[in-house]
Amino acid sequence: MTDTTLTIENILAPDLALCRVQGTSKKRILEFIAEQVNRHDPALDETEIFNNLVSRERLGSTGIGQGIAIPHCRLEGCDHVVGVLITLEEGVAFDAIDNQPVDLLFALIVPKEATSEHLELLSQLAEKFNDRGFCDLLRQCTDADSLYQRMISAS
Repeated sequence: MTDTTLTIENILAPDLALCRVQGTSKKRILEFIAEQVNRHDPALDETEIFNNLVSRERLGSTGIGQGIAIPHCRLEGCDHVVGVLITLEEGVAFDAIDNQPVDLLFALIVPKEATSEHLELLSQLAEKFNDRGFCDLLRQCTDADSLYQRMISAS
């Protein structure tokens, strides 16, 4: 990676901020994330993304509590970090640490040789999502554009 500082703004494309998505299950949401990443960057394999997200979830849920999840995985052949921000129409069971349904997700797909920068990004996201007021602002968005703008203006 050539850029030294990863920010939410430079990993989240406007077309990967998705508002009020219908989600029926954790598996379906992970499939949806893989589809969206592949649609955004066809060089990244949808099946591989999905399988890697599922494998990561098996190690322990990425549901961090209060309706929030940060699913993430490393991906062979990926040379840049891809972020996907999703609000769900209704919360879905995600095996979160507090057993609450998840309705706000920020997925990260990172290169296989991910460095400490990527851990720093996860930490930044967790810190942002720890702010209940900020999460409420994201949840109130009714369209993808406002969702994207609120997310990047906070970075």
